[in-house]
Formats: sequence, C-alpha cells, structure tokens
Amino acid sequence: MTVISELAEDRTVEGVYAVTRKERRRTRAGAPYLALELADASGRIEARVWSDVELLDRRFAEGDAVRVLGRVERFGGRLQVQVRAVEAAEDADPASLTPALRRDADELDGFLEFLAAEIAHPGLATAVGAFLGDGEVRRALRSLPAAGADGHHGYAGGLLEHTVGVATLCRETAQLHPRLRSDLLLAASLLHDVGRTLELGPGPAFRQTDEGRLLGHVHLGLRLIEERARGLEQDVLAELLHAVGCHHDRQAAKTAEAAVLYHANQLDAQAATRPVGDD
Repeated sequence: MTVISELAEDRTVEGVYAVTRKERRRTRAGAPYLALELADASGRIEARVWSDVELLDRRFAEGDAVRVLGRVERFGGRLQVQVRAVEAAEDADPASLTPALRRDADELDGFLEFLAAEIAHPGLATAVGAFLGDGEVRRALRSLPAAGADGHHGYAGGLLEHTVGVATLCRETAQLHPRLRSDLLLAASLLHDVGRTLELGPGPAFRQTDEGRLLGHVHLGLRLIEERARGLEQDVLAELLHAVGCHHDRQAAKTAEAAVLYHANQLDAQAATRPVGDD
C-alpha cells in the first residue's frame, strides 16, 4: 500500500484512500472524465479518471473509501494520480483516511478549558460556557477543520487547534498590553470561529452546508452568539459581536480588541500553512 506523502513521479500507486472530492467534468473535446481528490492520514492529492468513466463513476461516491490502482504523473507542476482502476473499499473507514490533528486532542481540550476559565466577567464567562458546555459544539471542534479541507488547519480537529492557537495569542497579547480588555478579547477569540460548526459538513469531504455556502461562518457565528448570550449586557454583547464580526476584516475593526483578534487569527492561520524550514 502506498501512502500519499511517499508518492513520487512515475511511480505506481496502489492503496486505500478517502475520496474528499469527486466532480464529473468534460474535456475540451467533450469527453467525460472524473476529477478527484484523494486523502489518507499523510496528505491529499489530485486524481483523474480518463478511461471507463461511466463504469467507474458508478462504483463509488464522494466521501467513500476506495481502493485505487494508478500511476503518478506531474501536471501543471503538481503530482497527480492517473487512475486505472477504482472500487469502493467497504471494509475501510473514510473518517480515518484524512490528515490527522497535529497535536493531542485531549491536551488541546484542556487548554480550551483553561483559557475559558481565565474569563472573569460573569456574562462573558457564561456566554463562552454556553458553547463549551454543548457536546455537539465540542465534538465539532474535534472533528472539523478550521477553514475547510483546502484551507489552513485543513484536517479533522484543526478547528480546535486553531481556536486554542488564536485564544492563546490573544491572552499573551492582553498580558503584554494591560489596557486591552482581556475578558472581551479572550471570549471573542474562543468564539470567533464557532460559525464553522454550522458552515462545514462532516469528513472526509468537509463540504459547505447549504447555509454555510449562502451565509458564511462569520454570519452564522454572530447568529449563534446572539442566540446564546441573551443575558449579556447589550454594550458588552455589541463589543463581542463586533470583534467576532471583524476577524477577517481589519478595516472594519473599530476597537483595539477587534484589531488584535484579526491579527491573531491571521498569524495563526499563516503560520500553520507555512512549510517547516522556509526562510
């Protein structure tokens, strides 16, 4: 069996992978082909089915685990699997065939609890607790990526890792600059991506849900916070919503806390996608 991280040009591929994307397309000449993305615990790779498309298309669906026989070629500067044969692998779990969380999930959960416990403001602590005490939210944090399979932290549990990373950066920044409202900043950082729990579907594809595609995770997150933080003072709620709402828009940030959250989010996302050893 060949793992994706070990694939090389002009090498035969034989292994079991998850189909994280499957699209039926046509060449310029009008011939049908399948554009796939395959994944295992070591990584992801593009794949194409050029021959016997009608037959092979019926054998599997997006999200399935499949047995693949093919060959690796280089196309557009990137490796790509040219699939010769593919069939569903009924005995394999697709959820186990995706890139894994880089840190221990239980350890990250502990950090999450620690950071939430640092919030002294009763209303903000209650608002954060309403999410962290929700079993579905906690499971989503451990099972979803932070920004889809193709984005930063693009693996199951990446949402938990990114949330802890951003909140840690915000906590350290508030300690360095005491004039920042640390409770507000920490609460906003812990909740800034809660909308992802509604935006993304389950693995291995992590496709956007219908409301996720139409509304986006920021809007969905603001709606969730408003629903679960009804007891919070209106001025504090407005500041919290503003910070969360601006975490992808530096120009819209009107408070120091919103600006810090924006930069912490950018820093954690960019650091996670930079290859180790880059100059």
